[in-house]
Amino acid sequence: MNNTNISMKFYQLASCLPNETRKHSKIMFLQLFFYFLLLSWLFLLTEAASLEGPFFKAKTGCDAKCGTCTSSCETKESVISGSCVGNNGCCESTIPKGLKRTEIAMEKNRQQSNVSWSFDPCNFAFIGQYTFQSSDILDGYNFVSKGKDVPVVFDWAIGNKTCEDAQKDLSSFACQANSHCVNSDNNPGYLCICNEGYGGNPYLSPGCQDVNECADQNSNLCVANCTNTIGSYICSCPKGSRGDGRKGGSGCVNQDSQNSPVLQISLGIGLGFLFLILSGSWLYLSMKKRTSIKLKKKCFQKNGGLLLKQQISSHENGGFESSAKIFTAEELKSATRNYDANLVLGRGGHGIVYKGTLSDNRVVAIKKPIIVKESQIEEFINELVILTQVNHRNVVKILGCCLETEVPLIVYEYVFNGTLSDHIHSKNGVSSSSLSWESRLRIAAETAGALSYLHSAATVPIIHRDIKSANVLLDENYNAKVADFGASRLNPLDLAEIDTVVQGTLGYLDPEYYQSGQLTGKSDVYSFGVVLVELLTGERPISLARTKRKQNFALYFHSLVTENDVLEVLEARVAIEGKREQVLAVAMLAKRCLNLRGGDRPTMKQVSVELESLSKFVSLNHTSMHFPEEHTNIKPEPVDLYPPIQFDSYVDGDSSLYSNI
Repeated sequence: MNNTNISMKFYQLASCLPNETRKHSKIMFLQLFFYFLLLSWLFLLTEAASLEGPFFKAKTGCDAKCGTCTSSCETKESVISGSCVGNNGCCESTIPKGLKRTEIAMEKNRQQSNVSWSFDPCNFAFIGQYTFQSSDILDGYNFVSKGKDVPVVFDWAIGNKTCEDAQKDLSSFACQANSHCVNSDNNPGYLCICNEGYGGNPYLSPGCQDVNECADQNSNLCVANCTNTIGSYICSCPKGSRGDGRKGGSGCVNQDSQNSPVLQISLGIGLGFLFLILSGSWLYLSMKKRTSIKLKKKCFQKNGGLLLKQQISSHENGGFESSAKIFTAEELKSATRNYDANLVLGRGGHGIVYKGTLSDNRVVAIKKPIIVKESQIEEFINELVILTQVNHRNVVKILGCCLETEVPLIVYEYVFNGTLSDHIHSKNGVSSSSLSWESRLRIAAETAGALSYLHSAATVPIIHRDIKSANVLLDENYNAKVADFGASRLNPLDLAEIDTVVQGTLGYLDPEYYQSGQLTGKSDVYSFGVVLVELLTGERPISLARTKRKQNFALYFHSLVTENDVLEVLEARVAIEGKREQVLAVAMLAKRCLNLRGGDRPTMKQVSVELESLSKFVSLNHTSMHFPEEHTNIKPEPVDLYPPIQFDSYVDGDSSLYSNI
């Protein structure tokens, strides 16, 4: 008996002599009936059983018939061992699967009996698993005892339910711990099988038990060490060897075997390459860092770093406090996010201006100028030192510079509200008049005051040389800030004229300075006069879209004032809010600033005094007659603090720079 079937012995039906046939038949029938009673008891015990197939109902003998099975043999030589084919002394009939009861009856073939009796005295019929042998017939009565050992195998199962149905009632479910249920193939019911790695009786408590596979080498696949685990086992290799320790796997290989030198050589080569790569990378980074330090030092010296330090030190010793700071290249690179293009405020002939945020969260404007000639380094440093000492509320403050780069970087305070040009000129034909008359007059007075300070009150007189509405910035309170000292010249000897290369912006450039090349403070006065015209009219200095007479609007305005016909070109808000006498006074001042001869123009100090007086007068009257400031949400274009100088190109609606260099 095993997990799925039962094997048992079975008697055969035999007939050996003519007068004994009935006797043997009765005895065999009774024996069969007895076994079927036994089977019925077995069926009752297991509730399901059947003959396991394929089984055969077999008959041996030369002249007998059993049901549909007929065997015969004419001669002794025709009896051949092997399959039962009928004419070799043996026939067989398959019993269908699921059979629970059968009867055997045997009939003698009387026509052949006299022929075969001489060598075949007996005929047999039986149920079982059997392979025919010729000796079973030719040896006479030999099979009488041999046939008793032919096995019959019966299937069996528990109950008549499937596993799924049986598990619903755990109280009657037969499978114990560490086992699993399988449905019977031949009968209703189910069987219990121990899980892999477990053994024992799955029907009796406590169920299947762990099998120690390591105790029997035939039960495991380990070639060396075996460690038993619950339901399984683990193979491992002894110390000094490697592998999975399993038969059919990599097994265990001694680390000192013939493959080890190859592994050691490969490992050595790999580590050597790794060392070379790491060493090379470290050497490359070290050399790169060293080269960078040398380059920064070289640039610092080339850009006048030592001279700047001396100048700052000498001025501090002389009682002048300088706010200039020498920034490192890394500081400014970090402040501009590696000079991100999205932080560009403006581009021009003097360089690119970036918006940056320093480590102390100060927002600054960082100018990356065009290449500075070595011959101009000393002059650049001198001007930088002087400008860092300029302390006027209406002048954009220079905070310092960086000299470690190819060209010096200059750091300015950041002005948030764009340029004056953004607020007084129309964009795409749409008026953007956001400044009241009072604000315009105040901005003009503040700008004039800043220029007056540069000309006469600074430590060293400074001529701006590029005054225009685009270089007047407005802070959050709309206060004026004069910017762009890229074209500025120092006048340390307070000379009446300075012989210099002509530089400025078309429309704002002093005609006398352009023709003679002699720079004076009156050149800034002329440029400021053009700014006054812009404040009064909202028109750009140069525009090819206007009629020929009006293309240079400063000259046209000068003629209108002379003809006493200036009111027709005033900006609408100026005409509405400004008193006639005040507006005409500013217009007359602008005309004087625009005189072609510098000697006929007032000084910036005189201009500042007049505008300051007019501004105060308007402010006093502002309480009785208030025109609200329309601070529209204008988003100014990026501020180009240092636009290019270019004489032979011009785009309508914007100032271009020119130079005779």
